[in-house]
Amino acid sequence: MTSRNLILKIAAFSLIACCVTQAVAQSNPRQERLLNGLKILMWPDPAADKVTIKVRIHSGTSFDPQGKEGLMALLSESFFPTEASRDFFKEDLGGSLSVTANYDFIQISASGKPDEFLTLLEAISAAVSSPTIDKETTSKLVASRLTKLKELELDPVYIADGAASQRLFGTFPYGRPELGTSESVGKLTFADVLEAKQRFLGSDNATVAISGKFDATLGFRAARRYLGSWIKSDRLVPSTFRQPDAPDTKLITVSTTSDSAPHSRFALRGVARNEKDFAASDLLEAVLDARVRQNTANASVVYVANEAHILPGSLVVGVTSADEVPANLVQLLLAKPITGSEFDVARSKVLSDRQKFAVDEYWLDIDTYKLTSTADEQKAFDSATLADVQRVAERLAKNPIVAVTVVKAEKAVTAN
Repeated sequence: MTSRNLILKIAAFSLIACCVTQAVAQSNPRQERLLNGLKILMWPDPAADKVTIKVRIHSGTSFDPQGKEGLMALLSESFFPTEASRDFFKEDLGGSLSVTANYDFIQISASGKPDEFLTLLEAISAAVSSPTIDKETTSKLVASRLTKLKELELDPVYIADGAASQRLFGTFPYGRPELGTSESVGKLTFADVLEAKQRFLGSDNATVAISGKFDATLGFRAARRYLGSWIKSDRLVPSTFRQPDAPDTKLITVSTTSDSAPHSRFALRGVARNEKDFAASDLLEAVLDARVRQNTANASVVYVANEAHILPGSLVVGVTSADEVPANLVQLLLAKPITGSEFDVARSKVLSDRQKFAVDEYWLDIDTYKLTSTADEQKAFDSATLADVQRVAERLAKNPIVAVTVVKAEKAVTAN
């Protein structure tokens, strides 16, 4: 590479990093806290055509009691339990609605026309402070979830992902399915959902982010009016769990009725979202993703996922291919030193992807993952070096690697 090309490449990286850093730094919200402990973040934008409200509950499916997996996801469905309650946001408010439940949090994301701001806020307030939790509603939600699970539990991709997580983490929360199983969900009652609501669905365990076309002064007054009566949790439950035992690294082959090509998963334990190595691990994900694609040219599906959570998560390599996948694929990927060109490509991709993230999500993550600040996290990405990524690769390479393959029934011999 010529000196001129090197200078241009460095300048391009610096420009991308600068854009992301400035976007984060210039988007500091107005921050307020209600008497009930609820944190409010506001980004008024007169040029926007909608207003968006996000409510993040900082407890996720990792808090499902063992044997009652799927409970927190069911709680999230009780916010808007009927099709009519969900369609209201699109048909009446001219916006949208989504509810997410994962290991780390539950989040409502809703939008509407600016002149429907108060109605939008009122609807969300009623959902989180007084969700519909009774026998009839819970029974319907359970029945609906069981129908979805019966389909998912026949999907070879879902089987492979779940088997890899269970093999890696065992009964540790990240080894249990976020949606639960047909068996666990079938046991859930409205009393279970009510107890989860009382433990986790409190105003002091949540953050509200409001962005778009609205007046900040009106927004704060409205938040106090509609969300000020939301009751605090009796007690907040910390994210502390006994660390999982070392996994069994013997290959496990799982049967399926699907005629698709074998689905292979390789997984090892990774980093936590608030670790200093998180930025380097994200860059490592991009490096490994490029490498595995080069080594599995005939695969129909290839991916690498850095699954960082409140507690250390996992690094997963997934391959769907009719060709035989090497049992030591991950070892091969991690053994080769990372080159300067690999690092440059990964850094460009990761910084570019971060430009696409919604600013409010950065700020919600601060509270969920107990991060120092959005600026500090972006600084970690801007300053991460090839040596940092290589060090994380060497660190993770020491972790046990589990391997799972899902194949059609007659080819499978399931290991215990």
